[in-house]
This record gives sequence, structure tokens and C-alpha cells, in this order.
Amino acid sequence: MAHTLVAAFQNQDRAREAVRQLEKQGFSDKDVSLVTPDDRQRRQGGGQQDSVMDGTAWGAGVGGAAGLLAAAGAIAIPGIGPLLAAGPLAAALTGATAGGLAGAFMDMGIPQASTKRYEDELRHGHSVVTVQGDGEKMETARSVVQAQGAHDVEMD
Repeated sequence: MAHTLVAAFQNQDRAREAVRQLEKQGFSDKDVSLVTPDDRQRRQGGGQQDSVMDGTAWGAGVGGAAGLLAAAGAIAIPGIGPLLAAGPLAAALTGATAGGLAGAFMDMGIPQASTKRYEDELRHGHSVVTVQGDGEKMETARSVVQAQGAHDVEMD
């Protein structure tokens, strides 16, 4: 039976390191997603095109040698703002319409009550990592994200 783990991080670098560690544990780019606020436009004064190009470079930095999450894109979510997203959740957000982030989270099996909490995490500048998998592998995922400082971890 497939499970979904969701973890919030106050620090983007810790979230990225969690993704790297998940990769080392054998999780693939089909298992792991990372969504984080994209404040580079504000800091750099760049436009949307600059943000998308930088997002790809950012994603490549997340992935490491094996290429996990090697492509990231900038996505604007109403009420939350610009985000960088990589992995299956990024694909769900790209195709999302009215459901937005909450709909994409629920499509991954995350309960509606929890989706609001993780949307709030992103609004407050925190990063969210999701992992999908089976059995003991998910306990490994929980250990990895907790070791990297996730402050809100939930698994269905």
C-alpha cells in the first residue's frame, strides 16, 4: 500500500539536504517533491522568465549527481505567491486549475485539513517536501526528514 509523507522545513537548505539524503536512500524523482517559496524575483528584481530559468538551475542543484528533481519550475499560486517546485507535486501544480495547491496536495492523498496547514507553511516562507512509497521505506523517509530538521511531519 502506498503512503504519502509530508514534511515542512523552516530552512530551504535543510529541505534541499533532506531531498539529497532521500536520493541516497534510493528514492527517485517520481517519489519525492519539493516546494519552496521563490523570493528570487524580489531580491534580484528579475522578471518571470528570469525566475523560470533560475528555477531550472535551482532544481539541478537540488538533484545532485543522479539528477533527482533535476528540473524545477516557477509557479505562481494565488494567495501564496511565487513558488519553486520539483517532482510529482510540480507536475500536479502545473496542471492545477481551481484546486491550486490544496487540490494538488489532496490528489497526492494528503487530507484536506492538512493541506491548509502546509499552504500556511509556504505562506510563511517555509519549504515542503513530500515522499511517496511503500512499507519500511517510508519509515526511512520519516527518519531522513526528521534528521534534517523537519518541524511538521505527517504520514498517511
